[in-house]
Amino acid sequence: MVKSSDKRLQLDDDSVIQHIAIDQIKPNPYQPRKTFDDAKLDDLSRSIEQHGILQPIVLRMTITGYHIVVGERRFRAAKRAKLTHVPAIVKSLSDEDMMELAIIENLQREDLNAIEEAESYRKLMDDLELTQQQVAQRLSKSRPYIANMLRLLQLPPMVMRMIQQGELSGAHGRTLLALKNTTEITKLAKQAHHEAWSVRYLEQYIGDNKVQKQSHKQTDVKAKPKFIKQQERQLKEQYGTNVAISTKNNKGQIIFEFSSEEEFKRLVQHLNEKYKNE
Repeated sequence: MVKSSDKRLQLDDDSVIQHIAIDQIKPNPYQPRKTFDDAKLDDLSRSIEQHGILQPIVLRMTITGYHIVVGERRFRAAKRAKLTHVPAIVKSLSDEDMMELAIIENLQREDLNAIEEAESYRKLMDDLELTQQQVAQRLSKSRPYIANMLRLLQLPPMVMRMIQQGELSGAHGRTLLALKNTTEITKLAKQAHHEAWSVRYLEQYIGDNKVQKQSHKQTDVKAKPKFIKQQERQLKEQYGTNVAISTKNNKGQIIFEFSSEEEFKRLVQHLNEKYKNE
């Protein structure tokens, strides 16, 4: 257990390890993670009791004390182990740096569920005023991947909780979004969980029993030429939303689907970017 608060060790450049009193440390206000597994925290706490904290946490000093930037699990486990001080590196960071580091650390967790991942992307976009493309570039992801993950946040709260608790996968959630009706989505989500449906079976079930009401007349999907279906799939992947192409009397239309003003603005922005690039 660390007993002194002034012991320091030169680490690199301008980074030094300090032993900071736990009661001076506060959680990161920008931490996107809301839940911590108690059993895993207990395991980590026992390891800390036996071996100490092997990797310092990263802190930012403020007028109200220290805020955690990286290492909140270690901090919480250290409190359970009744440590009075923890090894830490204090960095000078802006609010933006602090937000980004906390979110990126969160995204690197192995046990991150799909909803937490989607919420992390949304928080990056909202707090740092980034586009989906900019988030994708910073995290080395594709823009369609980011868009598809964000769509999970359109699910009913109960279904999102089911994904968070591991009762359904993120792929189940994306498949359920084809239904649009929140009551129908929730009902089918419960059925898929209770009957242990695979994602493929859920897709087939929705395809066979889809009950959407639409304001415009659609061409029967089975009657569409193969190349039209291929274009619909490509556009869906590219823009992260459902796309329908219909043709009649040598005319046609492409319909992009959106379920919120935010989704509408994202589509318009992406279409404008595509136009400028061409």
